[in-house]
Amino acid sequence: MNLRLSDEQQEALKTRAEAEGRSMHAVVLLAIERYLSEEADRESVRKLGAKYAARHADLLRRLGE
Repeated sequence: MNLRLSDEQQEALKTRAEAEGRSMHAVVLLAIERYLSEEADRESVRKLGAKYAARHADLLRRLGE
């Protein structure tokens, strides 16, 4: 896999990595791990929301009146 960054992104990544005492590779890996974890959490919340919205549709409809 190749990651193509703009010059501005490359410089910002380099600056952030140096500030944290990490390699740019390590910073990118951490960002990917966080993104994947947050998206998994969002998907869980969406599924639970849909489940409870269906289960309590009548109540939600009455609350909306």
